[in-house]
Amino acid sequence: MSERDVFEYALLRVVPRVERGECFNAGVVVYCRARSFVAARTHLDENKLRALDPDADVVGVRAALRAVEGVCRGGEDAGQAGCEDAGRRFRWLIAPRSTVVQPGPVHTGLTADPEAEVDRLLDLLVR
Repeated sequence: MSERDVFEYALLRVVPRVERGECFNAGVVVYCRARSFVAARTHLDENKLRALDPDADVVGVRAALRAVEGVCRGGEDAGQAGCEDAGRRFRWLIAPRSTVVQPGPVHTGLTADPEAEVDRLLDLLVR
């Protein structure tokens, strides 16, 4: 059995009309401290988005989801958070906010492969 490490994850929720509070899952952010790993995968279901808000800004929501993925990758293109370590980028991304793309609560688990965990959780909880 390979060594497993603790990881944390949060779902990314799309809340098209914040005042109504209706939402659906559109991505996941995974962080594993032991491996200095943070990554996000997203999947926007446009039909769900339009069902909750026919006038939703699909392009804007996609851009917000891509921005989360960019912050996880880090670097210059990720803005101010891009130069932080993986843990700080994760904490920045999971901070509560009242925007169209919001993080859900943080959950934990054990994994031998954080990269595979991101895809597994996306398939299980988003798609």
